[in-house]
Parts: sequence; C-alpha cells; structure tokens
Amino acid sequence: MALHVEGVDLVSKIYRLPAALANQIAAGEVVERPASVVKELIENAIDAGAKRINVVTEFGGKKLISVEDDGEGMTPDDAKLAVERHATSKLRTSDDLAAILTLGFRGEALPSIASVSRFRLRTRTRGAMSGTEIRIEAGETVSAKEVGAPEGTLIEVQDLFYNLPARRKFLKADTAESAQISKLVSQLALGYPEVGFLLRSGGRTVVETPPASSLAERFFQMYGDRPDLIEVRKQAAGITIHGYVAALGEAGPVRGPQHVFVNRRLVRDRTINHAIQQAYSVATIKERSPEVHLFIELPPDRVDVNVHPTKAEVRFLDTGLVHEVLRRGIVDALGQTGVPELVLSQATLTPSLPMAGALPLSFGVRSADPLGDAIERAIQMPGIADASAFMGASSAAMGMNNDPRVGAAPGRETIATLIKPMTPLGQFRNTFIIAVDDEGLAIIDQHVAHERILFEQISERLLSGTLESQRLLTPIILDFGAGEHATLKGHFEGLAKFGFELEDFGGTSIRVVAVPAILKIEESAAALRAAAGDLEGLTPGSGINESVRQLAALMACHAAVKANDPLTIDKMKHLLDELRRTAHSSVCPHGRPVVLRLTRREIERNFDRI
Repeated sequence: MALHVEGVDLVSKIYRLPAALANQIAAGEVVERPASVVKELIENAIDAGAKRINVVTEFGGKKLISVEDDGEGMTPDDAKLAVERHATSKLRTSDDLAAILTLGFRGEALPSIASVSRFRLRTRTRGAMSGTEIRIEAGETVSAKEVGAPEGTLIEVQDLFYNLPARRKFLKADTAESAQISKLVSQLALGYPEVGFLLRSGGRTVVETPPASSLAERFFQMYGDRPDLIEVRKQAAGITIHGYVAALGEAGPVRGPQHVFVNRRLVRDRTINHAIQQAYSVATIKERSPEVHLFIELPPDRVDVNVHPTKAEVRFLDTGLVHEVLRRGIVDALGQTGVPELVLSQATLTPSLPMAGALPLSFGVRSADPLGDAIERAIQMPGIADASAFMGASSAAMGMNNDPRVGAAPGRETIATLIKPMTPLGQFRNTFIIAVDDEGLAIIDQHVAHERILFEQISERLLSGTLESQRLLTPIILDFGAGEHATLKGHFEGLAKFGFELEDFGGTSIRVVAVPAILKIEESAAALRAAAGDLEGLTPGSGINESVRQLAALMACHAAVKANDPLTIDKMKHLLDELRRTAHSSVCPHGRPVVLRLTRREIERNFDRI
C-alpha cells in the first residue's frame, strides 16, 4: 500500500493479515498437537449432550482424527455458522462470561482446526429427515450439501498441519502422539462417567467405557480395584471436593498421575497442586507428587475459565479458600485411612512359607527391664518400671498430657475409634511387632511406629510453645565445619524452641548448655549436625519455620525405639494403643510404612479355605 505526499511515496508498514493466515496463527494457540484436536471435539460433543462418543485415530492423529457423537446435532444453518470464527451457541452477552457453564464457549475450535487440515463435518438434528455435510480444506469451504446421516455429529480431521510443514515437523512420533490421545480420552472418560467412550487407534481398541451410573463405577471400569487409593469427601463454604487420592502407606512411585477437574473441566492449577503437596506434608516430610483423581465443584461465578487459549488453566476468586478446603479435605481423608493392607498373591506367599520353628517370635511374658529397655533409654526417663508409664513418660518429657481427651491434636480421639485395637503376639527379630485384630494379621515396624507417635507429639507441642529441655551438669563442646558452625549460629534462637541452648565458643566450636529432654546427649549431638544440613542456606528466623517439620522428624527418629530392641508384651500393647491415637498411623514422618496387613481373607485363600 503506497501513499503520495508532496511528491514522496510512503509505504505502509502495517497491513491487515489475510483471513486464512490469521486463522492459521490463531490455530497455533488452540491446536498444539493431535490431542488438542481430540480434546476440543470431545468437549463440543459433551456440550451437545452426547451419551456416547467414538474416537478413531490413525498414525497418532496425524493422518486421521474422527470423533462421532449421538448429541443433539446441528441444523444446516447452524452447521455453516459453526465453522466460522467466533460463532458459538454457548454465549450471548459479555455477562455470560462471568458464569460459564459449558466446556467450550469461544467459537474458535472448529475454524482453527479446519484451517490446518482437510476437514469434514456431518451432522443431523434429532427428528430431522436429513443431515448436512460440509467439507473444508485449509480454511476454504469445498462443499456444503444435504446428506443422509445418523442423529448426532461426526467430525473428521485428515492430514493435520498438511499446509503448515513447519508445524507438522515438530510433532512427536506416532506412538507418542497416540499416547497423549489415549491419556486425554481416559481423563475425559473419568470426568464424565455418564458418557460412554470408545477410542480406536490404528484399528486397535484402546479405551472402551460404557456409560456408568457413578464416578465409583467409572473408576472401577478404568482402574479396577485400587485399595491403595482412598476416597476424599469435603464440603465447606460452597465448595465441594470429592475423588480419590493415594494412601499415605502406598508404596508406588513418588510421582503419580494427577487428574483434577474444576466444575468438570480438566485443568492444571498451581494452587491446587500446592494444596495437595501441603496435605501430604502434614503426615510426612517425604517429597512426592501423589496420584490423585479430584473433582472440585464451586459456583461458576467464583472461577474464571477464560484465562488460557486451551482453557487448561483457571483463576479462582477465592484462591486461599479453595486451597484450604482442598488441603483439609485431603488431610481428613489421609487421617482416617488406618492401616494399609498387604495384599499378597499365592505366588509371593508360597516361596516364603517357613519351616517349623523358622519364625523366632518373642512370645510369652518377660520380666520388665526398666533401665535397660530401649524405650526408657530413648526417652531418657530412668525409673519407669511399668508399661503403663511408657508412652506417658515420653509425653511428660515434652511437657504434654498424654490423655487424648486433654490437649490432643484435633481428631486424635476420633481417629483412635476408627482404627481397631490390635493385640500383640510377639516380635520378629526384635524389630517387627506381630499383632492380630478382627480383620487379620498385622506386622508393625516398631521404630517407625514410635517415630510416628513422637513426631506428632513434638509437632503438637511446638505449636503451643517449646519442647522441654534438660540442662547439662557439664556443658559439652562440639566442633563443626565452618559452614555448619555459621548455619547453627544463625539459628540459635529458633533451635531453642526444640530445647537446645547453644552458645558460640569461638572458632568453629559451639557450647551445648541444654538439650531436648527426649534425647540422649549423644543423640542430641547427631541431631545438631543433621540440623545444620537442613538449615543451610535458609534465612534465620523464617528458616526455622520452614525446616521445623524436618527437625521434628529428625528428633522423633533419634528418640524412637530402635530395631533389634526387645520389648515386653505390655509395652508392645501400649505402643499399639498410642499408634491408634495418631492422626496418620500408616506412615512415619519420612514416608516409610508403619504397618503391613495380611487380611483374614488372604490367609484363608492361601490355605485353600475359600
């Protein structure tokens, strides 16, 4: 475009993009890969009221994507409008953006897809005598005609990005693209149990889920029986949370699949991810990204879904409220899981069946050994002669009342009623307590069980003040590395909450005047050295708050009864009773399982009694 001004030709630097190019650019935001196409088409089908959706792909969706549904279909005029940009049946005014109730709403998906493929739309409304077929190539309509068609809508996308070689070459291998499509269809099938889904890839059926009556039924269709997952249900402040999350004692991978739906929309959200991690950190300091399948429902005017081109992210009006309701919902569920079952197959049991006498259990009554017993040594309370004082002593050392009805952490008494009492039979190698209850046989790691108990007591006490300390008759001098010395010196005040009284002794030495009452002197020295590593690089003051859980777990580990320590039957019983009072009895603070179960049914099955 040229302008003539007083004999000078001016060339305009700004001009309007051709419609086809504008559509292709816009398609880059909506259509990232074949799975993006599948997602948009399935969401349109769900919005249309479909009860069955069939998806067919070839070569990872590069060659063909076909999505057919039995929804309400479109009239000829609506079908022609549907492939035009910004044409939609789901919004009328700007006010509708404040409370979006459909998965699609922008009117961009179909024209974007049609601009980068060979596109065919065939549709017929319910009760109509005939349907409509529209063919488009690279955004240009090739034909639009009346055809015979079943009720519903079929969309075929062939040769995706054939007219954009630069985009096509960035697609991954067929197997990788197929895997993404399979994952997406599975996720959407989970989110909409009332809809039947069928996915065929390369002539092979990958996903097949008939309509289900509930989320539980759909979950069983897709994942089978999953005893390693627990149900979450929480309702507060107009927010409803339900779904399934990994149990604390679940020994699967550190990272598992995370499916999160907000008002039935599959999303990724940092607030939600942080709430999940925070919920698990209440019970364990082990870092993990657990498997979750969660559904969050809240009024549509309290969530903005119009913040991302692919509608994969959302923005909450009350971010903190959503975070807290979700966190508490998961914490409540984890606190009521009790003890995970150890499901053993016949194959795993048969090779390990012991010979007679090969299981050295410490049965029977042994005389109490108050001074030599590992528990008394661990909590440094000499003179405890009976098991009834055993756990109370550790609480007393921290200035706590061990009665779960007085000053207990919220829910402790309730949790104690949810976990059935276990009767100890003896020890295996002075490390594992063998116990029974109405459900079967339980194997308890005595160290991690006691560690769990002490961790919760320490954490509870730190919330209300500081741990009790014991002054040393003769202060001890500990030498550290330069970095360790500098770190601990910056955290003297914070470490005082744990019962440590420390003074700088010059050079790289520290004078220890008092130590936590629950630790022996040598254990306190080891705890300080470990604390130096945990606190390194953290700002004094705030750093102690960030690492309080690590230090609490560390102290619990040092104070707990050790492996290879013999216990009397009475003390085993009291340890198991205290374990019932913990909020999260299935794992220790470091994420190790506390109890493994062999149910009565498993035992009977392996003896051919079922």
